[in-house]
Amino acid sequence: MELGLYTFADVGTDPETGRNVAPAERLRNLIEEIELADQVGLDVFGVGEHHRADYAVSAPAVVLGAAAMRTRNIRLTSAVSVLSSDDPVRVFQAFATVDLLSGGRAEIMAGRGSFIESFPLFGYDLQDYDDLFAEKLDLLLKLRESERVTWSGRLRPPIHGRGVYPRPVQHALPVWIAVGGTPQSVVRAGTLGLPLAVAIIGGEPRRFAPLVELYREAGRRAGHDPAMLKVAINSHGYVAATDRAAADEFFPAYAEVMSRIGRERGWPPTSRAHFNEMLRPEGSMVLGDPARVADKILAEHEYFRNDRFLLQMSLGVMPHDRIMRAIELFGTKVAPEIRAALGRPKAAVPGSAA
Repeated sequence: MELGLYTFADVGTDPETGRNVAPAERLRNLIEEIELADQVGLDVFGVGEHHRADYAVSAPAVVLGAAAMRTRNIRLTSAVSVLSSDDPVRVFQAFATVDLLSGGRAEIMAGRGSFIESFPLFGYDLQDYDDLFAEKLDLLLKLRESERVTWSGRLRPPIHGRGVYPRPVQHALPVWIAVGGTPQSVVRAGTLGLPLAVAIIGGEPRRFAPLVELYREAGRRAGHDPAMLKVAINSHGYVAATDRAAADEFFPAYAEVMSRIGRERGWPPTSRAHFNEMLRPEGSMVLGDPARVADKILAEHEYFRNDRFLLQMSLGVMPHDRIMRAIELFGTKVAPEIRAALGRPKAAVPGSAA
């Protein structure tokens, strides 16, 4: 199973220290985090796309291109690319460029997005929310299949036999579908034979197991090789020297960001009691000392038989040195324990050259 991290590169005020972290500082720190993740042997690093004042990254490919020049082995993915409000040609070109810079380590994690700011920003109608994604995903897959493309749809102008450049190192450039738990979305991914990334940020993870099986069944019915139906689990969590330290260090930033988003969506504030509930063995939070985190990831692997696990540790504004220490623990303590327990080599990258 591949192991990695993802982040949205939060900016703003550290709730513990009152110190403001501006975008320039956060982006410099982010490159250092990706570089360290590579050095400690993690497999994947993902960077999200948002168009809000509380996040530093609106163009993941730019950040990943910078990281490509500072890393050697780690795979570099968006987490996610909001394909519905972008142009698939530009997305493909940007990630093909990252692929060239990195020597074949780029991936796209495509999703519809958990926020809606990008739709009015780029002139799209929210009534077309799902249709935009389906149509643009179809074009993105055509772009990675061949150099010259002829395509037509309802919501984007057609392309008539045009070449799209540059071409990536990998053929085909890996494209994952990111979902939050909608059955129609997992069926789409399975029917297309694309790898699936499931975000589990609340509730009991085992309740998502039927969705993963639905995905695999859709893929089998569509005639796809089961070995290509890869699954990633993406979760919130954190690693520290002790369980108590992990909870105490992670909670302030986590509570601030979840309560802020909750105010926008009508959720109640995040309390320490609610947070502690998520730390139970059945809860969604993957947090604690290295042994506890490894045990939680292995327990979820029993439910999902997943090929990849990504942890979002820098959730909210947290001190850079703490995140760096957590990355070091994840790579040097947690990852070796999981790999030894599973006793298997790293998973092949779906859609890449053999």
